[in-house]
Amino acid sequence: MSRLRLRPLGRSDRGSEALEAAIGVPAFLLFIALIIAGGRLAIADQAVQAAAAEAARSASISRTQGQAHGSAVSGATSSLANQKLQCTSKSVSVDTGGFAAPVGTPASVTATVTCVVNLSDVAIPGLPGTRTITATMSSPLDTYRER
Repeated sequence: MSRLRLRPLGRSDRGSEALEAAIGVPAFLLFIALIIAGGRLAIADQAVQAAAAEAARSASISRTQGQAHGSAVSGATSSLANQKLQCTSKSVSVDTGGFAAPVGTPASVTATVTCVVNLSDVAIPGLPGTRTITATMSSPLDTYRER
């Protein structure tokens, strides 16, 4: 025959909920902040890749090397603005060496977009205040177009 044990009259579980909340709530908030930071980085990475693709495409349909560089910078800037990605600093570099290839030779234009994303508003211990995201894309030049 088993006997139930009763607690002594002087002891209770009062206050244990407050202790559990003091430990659990900060851990839960840290978890939510990590999800937000990861989502923002994934969205920023996708936006920079789209900007690099737009820069390469804009450069590849230009008629000259000079126009290609200007078109690439303009395309990347407008793509980042359309996606509402605010970079603390950004750079666009374009390799237009394909324009020097003779007609009939396959060539391409390569664009690299670098964006520094501000993460200081997501307060996570150990997370840097900024993150640099870089993407490189290529677009072919028309093989038989006059260069």
